Amino acid sequence: MRFLILRKADASTEAGEVPDAALLAAMGKYNEELMKAGILVAGEGLHPSAQGARVKFSGGQPRVLDGPFAETKELIAGFTMIDVRSKEEAIEWLKRWPSIDGRGEVELELRRVYELSDFDTGSTPEQKDANARMRDHLQEAGKPLTPQG
Repeated sequence: MRFLILRKADASTEAGEVPDAALLAAMGKYNEELMKAGILVAGEGLHPSAQGARVKFSGGQPRVLDGPFAETKELIAGFTMIDVRSKEEAIEWLKRWPSIDGRGEVELELRRVYELSDFDTGSTPEQKDANARMRDHLQEAGKPLTPQG
């Protein structure tokens, strides 16, 4: 099962503050532990929302909203994707997150990623073939990829 660990934004991440050497080392160690355990799929930090945009559709028409976005508690500062056996195992890994992140005040959210097999009742053979072609393309391009059914 793949899970996405969402590191919530805070005033520091939204200000674009670069992590100090101690936090970079701690995160590097944590990610290395995930990698050695064979469960790390991907992980990245995100630039502040001031450098981002949202596209909102209304009546089928897109409208672009440039950042920054006001509600910091709704923003994401980074993510890590892991592939584990259970939600409980994922939570155990979250508990090992570097405690110095966010000066000890950080919020993480855990969300399970849908797999194509979750939709088997509605997947046509054509959709499964299209998904397989996409996975093959990503693998050939050297992009991270995980099994999706």
